[in-house]
Amino acid sequence: MNKNARDILKHIFGYDAFRGDQETIIKHIAAGGDALVLMPTGGGKSLCYQIPALMRHGTAIVISPLIALMHDQVSALREIGVAAGYINSSLNFDALHAAERTLLEGNMDILYVAPERLMTPKFLDLLDHLHSNGQIALFAIDEAHCVSQWGHDFRPEYLQLSILPGRYPSIPRIALTATADRQTREEIIQRLHLETARRFVFSFDRPNIQYTVVEKDNPRRQLLNFIRDEIHPHFPRAAGIVYRLSRRKVEETAAWLQEYGITALPYHAGMPVYIRTLHQNRFLREDGIVIVATIAFGMGIDKPDVRFVAHLDLPRSIEGYYQETGRAGRDGLPARAWMAWSALDAAFQRRMIDAGDGNDDRDYETYRRLARNRLNALVGFAETIECRRKSLLTYFGEEAAPCGNCDNCLVPPKTWNAMEAARKALSCIYRTGQNFGMEHIIDVLCGKLTDKVQNHGHDRLSTFGIGNDIDEKRWRAVFRQLIAHDFISINHERYNTLSLTKAAISLLRGESKIEILIRLPLERLRKSKTSRKTANRDIPSKAPTTLFDRLRAWRAGVAQERNIPAYIIFHDITLRDIASIKPGTLGDLRKISGIGDRKIESYGKEILEIVLSDK
Repeated sequence: MNKNARDILKHIFGYDAFRGDQETIIKHIAAGGDALVLMPTGGGKSLCYQIPALMRHGTAIVISPLIALMHDQVSALREIGVAAGYINSSLNFDALHAAERTLLEGNMDILYVAPERLMTPKFLDLLDHLHSNGQIALFAIDEAHCVSQWGHDFRPEYLQLSILPGRYPSIPRIALTATADRQTREEIIQRLHLETARRFVFSFDRPNIQYTVVEKDNPRRQLLNFIRDEIHPHFPRAAGIVYRLSRRKVEETAAWLQEYGITALPYHAGMPVYIRTLHQNRFLREDGIVIVATIAFGMGIDKPDVRFVAHLDLPRSIEGYYQETGRAGRDGLPARAWMAWSALDAAFQRRMIDAGDGNDDRDYETYRRLARNRLNALVGFAETIECRRKSLLTYFGEEAAPCGNCDNCLVPPKTWNAMEAARKALSCIYRTGQNFGMEHIIDVLCGKLTDKVQNHGHDRLSTFGIGNDIDEKRWRAVFRQLIAHDFISINHERYNTLSLTKAAISLLRGESKIEILIRLPLERLRKSKTSRKTANRDIPSKAPTTLFDRLRAWRAGVAQERNIPAYIIFHDITLRDIASIKPGTLGDLRKISGIGDRKIESYGKEILEIVLSDK
């Protein structure tokens, strides 16, 4: 096998050029150096260790937390002729023994293993044997942010990976992640002993993703309208992911979408394993599947043609949001990140953070403080009146100009500075004794003589009627923002009564300011009502007509025959290039990005037959 990085890139992976610092990283690792790589999802992280694995002697050990990702990556590598395997709990005794034998015989280029498995005495003994014979090429630690004790994906077993440099001192290590703020980066370096490693930080920008955030108002209906009106007209057979916080909401939302003709499948940790596996496999292998899931679904999902990621509940942190939305548009084609949120979501998340009690060795006071900071950053992103992409990138320490493509750039929101209204609202909560809900407080502010207001004597308070110049809808917007900014807390056990936080005192004293964002609804043509059975009418059922359609149909048949996801055969973007260029020879086909020697050998003649039949 040729050990030149560019030759491997072209002949095995089928690409003509590296992106950014990929080549520098690869040469650094191949030469025996350590590295920390921060690169967005879809940016080509895997090549940064896969190519050095083929350049160095021995087997590369890739530490990955997810079985689904191992299966897909091994299948993809085998498709292009790379000797890859995995060792995890999905293997029976015979398959496990066969994988270990192949490894010991030196016939495996890349081995994927979970951190729990790697740290067992038996596997460490296996590594010791390989190391003594010079058969370990490198260690790649994927999803390295899992080592952070304060992060959203903390895995305690990742902390044990700190033994690697001491036990195998001559073996290069590369730690990779798509999600890490500066604090998390430093924690990765410290805990994995990568102080002398070179750092490679790529842009966090995903320019093909359009970010949209809307205020909750019948969120399931909003989601349905988003899919039907904004996704299906452009991508009729679009795959998507919808995130919900609870298992109950997952199942209810999936059932709701199904009633309207959308193939939606639920996924959460409370479902039987075989059903979860079935739904995940359908999502990976079929077109037009929408997965409705908790965060139990997603990390390590390698499907490149996810056209949208939707959130109907506020995620736990801005890192979590970035990671989850990053599962859209990995193929570089246009994709959408859409979220419906409310200030009550933020209040609920804060309550969950405060109620958490640790069952491990973490300092939970520090965890709560950092978790609140990350949640506040996400709330800031949700309510910003500026470019959302700029807001997101600023959090990760990256400067950016307005993108011109998010909702705020496309339709700049009008705002109202409600500083005085905020003070009135907080004062009214205080004077009513911090024992009433939002609707009652609004009644007092607007001067409404309801029975409840009169019975409690609140019509005699100084705050009665002081806000009658503001309508009730705008008052609700004021309260939402006060809750979102953590000036008001909600007691869910006491009928959602409102009380003031410490931060409210400084606002009442004029020591801090707040801007209330009021967005005017967009005018748009309303589609006529359709029956639930025909709601998905934009999805064509006719036989494929274009060359691209025929190529996709051929790929689907091959994938089904081989029992692997279709994108492992070819990505959509590669099929689009074939349909556009219409190669006439194998030599022409070799010039198309994403087609290496093995795929020419396996599929070249079939593709040319399809192309020639179109001429």
